[in-house]
Amino acid sequence: MGTSYSAATGRMVPHQMVTTQFELDGYRVVRTLGVVRGITVRSRSIFGTIGAGLQTLVGGNITLLTNLCEKTRAEAFDLMLEHAAELGANAVVGARYDATEIMQGVTEVLAYGTAVVVEPGK
Repeated sequence: MGTSYSAATGRMVPHQMVTTQFELDGYRVVRTLGVVRGITVRSRSIFGTIGAGLQTLVGGNITLLTNLCEKTRAEAFDLMLEHAAELGANAVVGARYDATEIMQGVTEVLAYGTAVVVEPGK
């Protein structure tokens, strides 16, 4: 999961060029391209719900839900990086996640940040 590829531009935005900070260490922002986002909406399957219910009886980490959440966040993150590449960015600063339960068992995950063009600092 090292990079995200955008078929539209043929460019890749490396994961190491994304930060929650508003600066990227060792680089300077030369152009700000605007807000980028990746959104995905997921629901639990009936089998996942039953399996997770069984795991709650034992206690501890509910791995079925942990894996679903991780997959959903990764998908939203990659979509954000594709959006940034489409705008011509080579980095994303101020990256964040947000999640909203749209209805019972259906969750939206949004990854967002600011697409920027950076160059090595001097």
